[in-house]
Amino acid sequence: MVATIIGVSSGLLIILLIGLLKQLDKKIIYGLALAGIGFLYVGFAWTNLQALIVNCAQAILFLFLAYYGIKKSLVLLAAGYLLHGCWDIAYHYFQNPGLIPPHYGLFCSSLDFSIAVYLLILNKRNLKMKAHN
Repeated sequence: MVATIIGVSSGLLIILLIGLLKQLDKKIIYGLALAGIGFLYVGFAWTNLQALIVNCAQAILFLFLAYYGIKKSLVLLAAGYLLHGCWDIAYHYFQNPGLIPPHYGLFCSSLDFSIAVYLLILNKRNLKMKAHN
């Protein structure tokens, strides 16, 4: 439970801090973050060849999701964060959970889900603003 609270709080803090940086393109910042979080698992799994291969594949998947999210829409970025949160939860079912820090899945998934929800809200707001213009 503590990991989830810290994850949601961290997600909200990240959203707030990025929101303060008005001159930066939010889509690029969130895309870069999505690309990076996939590679964290590669660093955790480098001692196990099978896990390393699986984690490299997922990191590349999230890299491409981030790229297309930046190019196409916030909805794709939100989907990427949602999928990464699902990855965090499901990881220990098919990989060695001892390779990642304790409670990392709960922390990271709650952070990812928080950002995904925010990106969907941001997308909806942007669509409303375009409709009014």
